[in-house]
Amino acid sequence: MSQTTDRDRASASRGLRRRELPLAALLVACLGAAVGVARWMDARRPPQTEIAQVSDELYVTPQVARRMSLGFNGLAADWYWLRTLQYVGRKLAAHHGQVQIDDLSSVNLKILAPLLENATTLDPQFLAAYEYGAVVLPAVDTDAAIRLVNKGIEANPKAWRLRTNLGYIYWQQGRYREASEAYGAASRVEGAPAWVAAMSAQMSTKGGSRETARAIYETMLRTTEEARTKEMALNRLAQLRSLDETDALRRILTAYRERAGGRCPSDWREIAPALRAARFAQDASGAPLDPGDVPYHFLADRCDVELGAESKVLRNY
Repeated sequence: MSQTTDRDRASASRGLRRRELPLAALLVACLGAAVGVARWMDARRPPQTEIAQVSDELYVTPQVARRMSLGFNGLAADWYWLRTLQYVGRKLAAHHGQVQIDDLSSVNLKILAPLLENATTLDPQFLAAYEYGAVVLPAVDTDAAIRLVNKGIEANPKAWRLRTNLGYIYWQQGRYREASEAYGAASRVEGAPAWVAAMSAQMSTKGGSRETARAIYETMLRTTEEARTKEMALNRLAQLRSLDETDALRRILTAYRERAGGRCPSDWREIAPALRAARFAQDASGAPLDPGDVPYHFLADRCDVELGAESKVLRNY
């Protein structure tokens, strides 16, 4: 009885191994193909110095990349996505961090649009690539940004956020009617939150206001997963807060001059009560602090105020 059982077990074990062999062979083939795709793409990557100096050559067209990916389109799309982030990252590093991610007009990013086009052609559901393009591309090529996001909307009709991305691009361009229409279309997609419809109305009535800008960047901060986009939204919100604070400080200075017969205060201490009433944080000298905790600079000769030289708050708007 024992010998029979042993023989049965051995036979079952051999059968199991025979069934596992095709699966193992398939896994090995898949891994080999994946490595092959990565090596093929890396072999066609421009030299490091060429990338640093801005290569104008697209590695391969989306159609060629799709054919050569051996069916591993997701892997190839990820490769292009990583190259996109590295490409932009190198450009920003070359400018020593002095460029804002949503204002890259001074940076030569000639192959950014093709890189994003490749990633989204290989994987039409790559939402992160579309959203990143909506933030970064407008300063490089507005038409390319609009085409990219429309492509994403066509491939992902239920992704309401892509329509808000399109609204963001139009808003940046001052095209408030089209921005309102894009947010309105997003609001009609199943699952879209209530704020999307509210944004559509706000675009129609006060598209160019700081209030609208603040709402956009606050929403972007809440909804995006992309680290650089979050950083950009935080920087823009700090800038908007600084603009509001600068206006408030000018009102305080104007009110003082009216009370003092046209005389400007000699320093911040003279208007300390008004600063405290306006809830400004202040340093030891009484100077109000900007959103980055750097003192605002008092221009006594003009009775005006501006960001301090050491301030990290964005100055262009």
